[in-house]
Amino acid sequence: MKHIFVSDKPSSPLGPAEATESSASCIEFKWRPPKDDGGSPVTNYILERQQVGRNTWKKMGEIPGIPVYRDIDVDRGRRYCYRIWAVNSEGTSEVMETDEMQAGKFAFPGPPTPPKVVSAFNDCINLSWSLPASNGGSHLLGYILEKRKQGSNIWTVVNATDEIIKDKKYAVRDVVEGMEYEFRVCAINLSGAGEYSSASDFVFARDPKKPPGKVTGLKVIETSYTNMVVTWTKPEDKPGIQDEAKGYFVEIRRADWIEWSRCNSTPIIMTSYNVKGLKSMDMYWVRVIAMNDGGESTPEELPNYIFAMPLPVRPRFTNSKMKSFMVVRAGNSVRIRVSFEASPRPEITWLKDNVPVMKHVTISNSDGASQLLIPTSERSDSGIYSVLMKNIVGQETFCTEVRVTDDPKPPGPVELEESVPGTVTLIWQPSPDEKRDDRLHYTVSKLDSTNHTWTTVADRLFNNRFTVCNILQGREYHFRVYAKNDMGISAPSESPTWGMAKKKEKIVKIEPTSKDCDLRCTPTFIVLLKPQTATVGYECHMSCAVKGNPTPCITWYRSHVSINTDTNYYISNTCGVCSLLILRVGPKDVGEYTVVAENSLGRAECSTVLSVRE
Repeated sequence: MKHIFVSDKPSSPLGPAEATESSASCIEFKWRPPKDDGGSPVTNYILERQQVGRNTWKKMGEIPGIPVYRDIDVDRGRRYCYRIWAVNSEGTSEVMETDEMQAGKFAFPGPPTPPKVVSAFNDCINLSWSLPASNGGSHLLGYILEKRKQGSNIWTVVNATDEIIKDKKYAVRDVVEGMEYEFRVCAINLSGAGEYSSASDFVFARDPKKPPGKVTGLKVIETSYTNMVVTWTKPEDKPGIQDEAKGYFVEIRRADWIEWSRCNSTPIIMTSYNVKGLKSMDMYWVRVIAMNDGGESTPEELPNYIFAMPLPVRPRFTNSKMKSFMVVRAGNSVRIRVSFEASPRPEITWLKDNVPVMKHVTISNSDGASQLLIPTSERSDSGIYSVLMKNIVGQETFCTEVRVTDDPKPPGPVELEESVPGTVTLIWQPSPDEKRDDRLHYTVSKLDSTNHTWTTVADRLFNNRFTVCNILQGREYHFRVYAKNDMGISAPSESPTWGMAKKKEKIVKIEPTSKDCDLRCTPTFIVLLKPQTATVGYECHMSCAVKGNPTPCITWYRSHVSINTDTNYYISNTCGVCSLLILRVGPKDVGEYTVVAENSLGRAECSTVLSVRE
């Protein structure tokens, strides 16, 4: 049998061509050999190149029969096309044309990872790093390493400029013992040096440290149902035996578990830590481990387990502005609020005059606060209210005297007696409110025929009798008795006229003329309101004086809105002295306050501004 071999030229090379490197000065690409070599091996390839944008092709010559070409005669950023022919002993194939390829598309490599300290000694620091994410389109030639001293702004090259570091590690020997350094590295490819990495952690040029000793004084200073705060003292520094601690790890273990759980993934430098995420009322063991560059210490563990619950705290009132006495107008609400801290939560009891409060009193308790509320108060609600807080640690009590009152009713009829010449004794029946208001008292005013102004001759009288001196013959006298309490003043009780009958007739005879000429007048403020500045939570009192005949009608306004019927303000008008009292000033009380006095002859007003500070 005879074998016949038929040879022919090869088929064209197979594309597409694939760029394996593209830098500012080089394009390397590869392709696939012809599918049919014509029965004879491919010995060479012929290449031509065209710069995109030009019409001419440049002969690149022949290369051996390996389908790879490295073109080092390129300009950065320009694009090129190539024609490739395969050659064997029988001839040349058809041409294969590549796609466009660009030089220097990715010029410089990216930054490597920050250098990591492998080990440190007095005279050497060993570093390592990883490849950059991008090589810039060409293979890496090596690395440049720089160092900087702590506190300096100058980076210096570690390796000589003609000695590129080939490996991804380096031993830095140009260091000073005890000095602290940081390092950075950049990669180099055919286009040059790329961007520097971030700096490494600072490291001292010194021999490895010894692990620290155990912490001391480990204790729990605060607990709750979900947290606990532990503190400790740093371990002692013993050179050559145990070095200074650099940080700490806190670990916990539930009583029914075997494994310890580390609370912080990175070391903390503080000597206290708040352990969070506890399960209420579970038992936990706690320990702390000190660490430094030399390793970790032996754990220091609490001798007893800890319950996830607040530490016992004796009840204590925390509101320093609680009032021990308050006056409330009948019909207004009574509100007593106390703030406290205690653990466990205390049992809270409210009493009135040492007996449980009545059903119409509402008690509201919450974490850290308790409130007593009487929506609509009556005089019978007056008394001493006490709150008792008690838990397993102890108890605490706070008392507030509440006086529910209103403007008092006037005294009864007034009688006059003369036991000593030149004097007159007033005797009056008590106000109906006297028996139920131990703070009620009386005020006496006098008017004689030579003076048209009432003058106060006695105040804060707690009996029903008073003697007025300096009574002159030939004059006529009138007296008024008022009842007063914490809320206001009553209408007056008038006395009979005191004096000679003929003098009285004379006075009555000239009364119309006197009234027309002297007594009737428009309202006039003789003492104006003063600017007020009050502190939040405290009382504020403002007053003025007005005269006028007939007696003016007084109206108070805040920001042009009448407040005469507002139960948050206590308003009184005594012998022309107009007063306003705010028992507990708040931010809402800021504004302009105006008093308007009106009678049949005219109108007058005066104003002031109340400012509130914290």
